[in-house]
Amino acid sequence: MKLLAGNSNGTLAKAIAKVLDESLTEAVIKRFADGEVFVEIQENVRGEDVFVIQSTSRPANDNLMELLILIDALSRASASRITAVIPYFGYARQDRKAGPRTPISAKLVANLITTAGADRVLTVDLHAGQIQGFFDIPTDNLYAVKVIQQRIREISGGSTDNICVVSPDVGGVVRARALAKRLGNVPLAIVDKRRPKAGVSEVMNIIGDVEGLDCILFDDIVDSGGTLCNAADALIENGAKSVSAYVSHGVLSGGAVERITQAKGLKKLVVTDSIEATDAVKGAGKIEVLTIDELLAEAIRRISNEESVSSLF
Repeated sequence: MKLLAGNSNGTLAKAIAKVLDESLTEAVIKRFADGEVFVEIQENVRGEDVFVIQSTSRPANDNLMELLILIDALSRASASRITAVIPYFGYARQDRKAGPRTPISAKLVANLITTAGADRVLTVDLHAGQIQGFFDIPTDNLYAVKVIQQRIREISGGSTDNICVVSPDVGGVVRARALAKRLGNVPLAIVDKRRPKAGVSEVMNIIGDVEGLDCILFDDIVDSGGTLCNAADALIENGAKSVSAYVSHGVLSGGAVERITQAKGLKKLVVTDSIEATDAVKGAGKIEVLTIDELLAEAIRRISNEESVSSLF
C-alpha cells in the first residue's frame, strides 16, 4: 500500500497515514507561472496499491485538477490499482438538471476521475446517494454518522432522553432518521423550508414537536450557514430548549463563520475535517472539528486487504 496526498487537506492525510503506520509517498506538486499544475512522484509505485487523498474543496477547480493529474501520473507509472480517496466530493450538489439548459456537473466530474485512470473511489457522505451510480468503477460511500453519534453521546453524558434529531429540509430525512435510530430511536422533526434562490433559504414550518427538547440539526453540507441559523431560530421559537448542528462537510464559504458565531439560536456547530479547517474556523469558539482519520484509515486498510467496507457500519 502507498498513500499519496494532494494539497487540499494535508493535515487529514498525515493523520490517516499515522493511523495506518505508513508514510506519505514523496511527491512534488507545484504550479507553473500561468497556474498549470505540475506533479512528479518521487518514489517507485510500479505494481503498488495507491490511495490518493484529496478533497475537491475550495479552490474546487485547482484541487480537482490536482487529483486528476496525480491519478494520471500514477497510471503512467504503472501503479496496479489507484483509489481516489475524496473525503469531500465537490460539485456533488449539481447532481441533476435543476432547470433547462443546466449541467449535471457531478456526473462530469465522475467521468473525469474515471478517465484519468482511477480504479476505485472512496468518499464520505455524498450529497445524494445516486452519485455512486455516476461512476463506472467501484465506489464506497462512508458515513460520518458513526463519528458524530459518538460525539453526541459524549456531550450528553450517554443519555439521549431529551434529544430530538432535526432534518433541516425534507430531502435530508433519511440521513436524520439514521442518526435518530443510532441514538436509540429518539424523536425526529423536519424543517419545512423553501429556497427562493441558491444560497438563500426561508423556514416555513417545523414538522414535529420540539417543545423543551435539545435539538440536533443534522446535515451533510454547511456552506453559507444561512439554512442552519434560520432553522435554529425557528426551532427556538417553537419551544426547543437548545439547538446544536452536526454537519459532515464544513464548506463554510463567505461570511459563514461570522454568521454562525453571531447566531443567537445556534449553540454549537460540529463539522468533520473532510475539508481542512481555515484559521477562521479554528478560531471560532462555537465551531468544533471532529476528525474522521480512523474511519478513512480503516476503510483504506480494508480495501487494500480486500475485506468488507460495508461491515464498518
